[in-house]
Amino acid sequence: MPRLRLHPLFTTPLHLTRRTMLYAGLVLLVLVFVPLIVASSRWLHASRIDLTTDQLYTLTPGTLHIVDTLQRPLRLTLYFSDHATRDLPQLRSYEQRVREMLQEMVARSHGRIRLQIIDPVPYSDDEASAEGGGLTAANGGSNGERVFFGLAGSAMSGNVDSDSAEDRVPEKALAIAFFDPAREAFLEYDIAKLLYELNQASKPPIGVISSLPVDGNPVLSEQPWTVMQQLGQLFDVKTLDPATLKHVDEHMKVLLLIQPKRMPPDAQYAIDQYVLGGGHLVVFVDPDAELDGTPYTADSTTFPDHGSDLPRLFAAWGVSYDPSKVVLDRARALQIELAGSSLNHPAMLDLGAQELNRDDVVTASLQRINVSTVGYFDLAPDAHARLIPLLQSSAEAEVVPTQRVLDASNDPASLLQNYKADSAHYVLAARLRGTFDSAFPERAAQSGHLAHSAANAEVILVADTDLLSDRLWVEPQTILGETMMRVFANNGDFVINLVDNLSGSSALLSIRGRSTSQRPFTRVQALRNVADQKFLQKEQELEQELADTRRRLDELQPAKGSHGSTATAEQRREIEQFRQRQLAINKELRDVQHQLNAEIDALGLRVKFINIVLVPALVVLIGLLYGWRRTRHSRQRR
Repeated sequence: MPRLRLHPLFTTPLHLTRRTMLYAGLVLLVLVFVPLIVASSRWLHASRIDLTTDQLYTLTPGTLHIVDTLQRPLRLTLYFSDHATRDLPQLRSYEQRVREMLQEMVARSHGRIRLQIIDPVPYSDDEASAEGGGLTAANGGSNGERVFFGLAGSAMSGNVDSDSAEDRVPEKALAIAFFDPAREAFLEYDIAKLLYELNQASKPPIGVISSLPVDGNPVLSEQPWTVMQQLGQLFDVKTLDPATLKHVDEHMKVLLLIQPKRMPPDAQYAIDQYVLGGGHLVVFVDPDAELDGTPYTADSTTFPDHGSDLPRLFAAWGVSYDPSKVVLDRARALQIELAGSSLNHPAMLDLGAQELNRDDVVTASLQRINVSTVGYFDLAPDAHARLIPLLQSSAEAEVVPTQRVLDASNDPASLLQNYKADSAHYVLAARLRGTFDSAFPERAAQSGHLAHSAANAEVILVADTDLLSDRLWVEPQTILGETMMRVFANNGDFVINLVDNLSGSSALLSIRGRSTSQRPFTRVQALRNVADQKFLQKEQELEQELADTRRRLDELQPAKGSHGSTATAEQRREIEQFRQRQLAINKELRDVQHQLNAEIDALGLRVKFINIVLVPALVVLIGLLYGWRRTRHSRQRR
């Protein structure tokens, strides 16, 4: 009987080869892995690990607390002029940093925060929306376009747990007008502060105790000082009377104490307990408050009636302050007009960026603060607190008696006679941070008495009250029939920043400045420094040879009358020799530059080789070794 034979094409092997199974497995892995990657990138949020040196992308506990305790839904709109910044790589890099920080907060909020990113192209509704939202455009974009780079935020009505966002109406709107790369260290603070303020339903209450007429005089038609008007726009300002003050409400976010003079013990005790209970106090004292209307008396030679002090509380906090001393600073003397002439007044100081603490959020962005007859602070020998300067003098400062400044009021130039700089930076305003003891231990028997503060309690000290007055930072001017205030110093910003900073929650205050994302190429900079030294040496050689040649030509010049042709020939030879030497030195300069560029290029090639070739090769090699060892182990087991 004939056997039925099958064609080889239709023969089905009983056992698949090992290689076939491997190929099938790889194909199956690709078919499963690729759709999984696409799906996860589309619908799943990736877990991220912050491997940066200073944890740039990890939110601080203070920010996490603010985001987690949001009571109202917030809507954020990041405006960034993408097209206008195509030639500004630094700003584009910073925009990515801002966007990633916002996305971290949005991811943490679990739906409480909604973020939208818009490119406000010129003459569009988005551009008008950015301007209406409080953003400020910067010039200098591509083709002269304006650059918007800010954040507009609004608090929506309704509960955060509600999912219906269609009917919600914005109840409060705030904005960060422009993200300045110079403030990158405070980026997280600025955004967290915006979220915190949007979440507040009402203005934070602050208190003011002042012996100066900061609120004006309605009877005399005197307006409040400009700084008080600005505070009233942002805060619920309550004026407290020290004569009747027995207790400071613990809900008072900040207390401003301006020019304290002969305060009753009960008022001082109320302030003492307010600070120990965690309250935020800003003290403005002054050796000579020039807007103090108190008349001088005959017994005011050692302690002028226009001076102020807080001796009992300062002693308890470990603060050293002398109201009979004024800081002069000839390097920062403010230019004033007196009797029709212009002069520099060493007791009126124009503090610039060098005298402001660039690492503190309050003063980081300020450029100029004017003060007058200012005192200074120091720590007592037994102090347990830290004094963190906000404003300080230059090293050219000198401390003189207050009475000497008063005597020289008509001739400020006399203050420079026999001037001797102390070579010290005097602290004019500072944060006092530490654990404070009560200045009234004898009242320990009273109910609710606090003997000590919590750790890291804080008081702000300012040794000048004149900086609050209009004359040192604003002046009125009439524009189109309306009186406007022209700002020429940052005094008002300084006070607003102080109160704004202290009025936030403890979580907000815990957010400090961080490192920036810009990392310098230290090796490249070192190469440039070496090259600069070589260039400087060559330039000095060239200048010296140029001077020698000119001197030689001047020496040959008198001989021109009797030996004109010889002198001319010598001059030509000197000039030719100089030109040849100049060309040689210029060639050496170019060689140094070429060598520098070659070293930088070589460094770049090495970095590229490590990142592109060496590291992947090591990974592949480790994988091959691991696979070889597994295969060898499997064969040995057989």
